[in-house]
Amino acid sequence: MTHIYLIRHGDNIEALKDGKYQDLGLSEDGIRQTERLRDRLARTGEIKVDVLISSPLQRAQESARILAPVLGQPIVLDQDFEEWRCEDGSMTPEEFTARWKQVPDEQKPFYRWQDGYETGQEFSLRVQSALKRIIEEHAGKTVVLISHGGIVGAAFTYFFGLNTATLSPVSIAARNTSITHWHKAEHASKWALERYNDYQHL
Repeated sequence: MTHIYLIRHGDNIEALKDGKYQDLGLSEDGIRQTERLRDRLARTGEIKVDVLISSPLQRAQESARILAPVLGQPIVLDQDFEEWRCEDGSMTPEEFTARWKQVPDEQKPFYRWQDGYETGQEFSLRVQSALKRIIEEHAGKTVVLISHGGIVGAAFTYFFGLNTATLSPVSIAARNTSITHWHKAEHASKWALERYNDYQHL
């Protein structure tokens, strides 16, 4: 049986630094959220981990470091599981939202915010390729990915075989430190979604 657990990082701080909005790591709430998940996993032993992978972004790494002692595996950083690389942080969140609303829905998967950054479709394909890679490398094992809300959404596209050229009519809004669990038996042809957005520890 192959198990893929996606855990979203704790709440984080994004603030202006050196003229750009940057990830400054977990907020106090984010630390508490992640500690509650750590304590839950220590108490229940519900995830028996073979491989622990984290996005290199600060908020994910800090979450992974809090969880690693109870997961019992070294942290492997994998940049393919970073959040959508869509812009350089020069826009405020309000500017980003206002501009996004002006893009027609049929153009959103292809819209490039800035030169050198990913479209939504390119982001989804990056994540799907990374998922395929780790599934092949770790077949029959239990893999935990500490990552981002966008990664959880892209995983739905991968496992359900959805079209990346069409904007999904469904919003995948994973809560901070929530668990999403996919699994597949050795000779099964299809993956099963065991649970999504499990945040009972909060």
